[in-house]
Amino acid sequence: MTDNEKRFEEIYKTYITREGADRLWKYLISAESDFFSAPASTRFHGSYAGGLLQHSLNVYECLWDYLKRDRAKNLYKMNYSEESIAIVSLLHDLCKIKCYKIGTRNVKDENGRWQSVPVYELNDEFPYGHGEKSVYIINRYMRLETCEAFAIRYHMGFSGTEDARTVGTVFEKYPLAYALSVADMEATYYVDDK
Repeated sequence: MTDNEKRFEEIYKTYITREGADRLWKYLISAESDFFSAPASTRFHGSYAGGLLQHSLNVYECLWDYLKRDRAKNLYKMNYSEESIAIVSLLHDLCKIKCYKIGTRNVKDENGRWQSVPVYELNDEFPYGHGEKSVYIINRYMRLETCEAFAIRYHMGFSGTEDARTVGTVFEKYPLAYALSVADMEATYYVDDK
């Protein structure tokens, strides 16, 4: 077990304790899931084995830091349980389980010669969307609170394909969705390995 796997399990089992959490855990570690070895993307952030796990841990740290700020807690009234923080950050990208396969593409080496290199390719056999697919998967095992479901569903924020008015309404009504979106973008653009 890698250090990242141990850290994920420690956070998960310490904070995510609601009914069904144990069944979701069994799914995550089963042969039906490649969560711990999957990449986070094909060519961008975390595009390596274990990238999804690393990204999820990075989002957890970014969200935790954001929500612990005095301004977030006192001015914005963003007070969420450790369980909600762990759920939305660690599980927001479950939609990426079993979505990537290894392929190849040709690139030029430093001498200008073409060579075949391994790459990840998207192979989503259950194309239910992004955030909504994660919500669907989680709800098969344990019930999400409304604010958690909206946070996961809209974690892509304004960078997704949703109508901007809808995203703005969700952020206004469910501040956890905004906070998760900020944490996801911070992890993606500043923390995750490329």
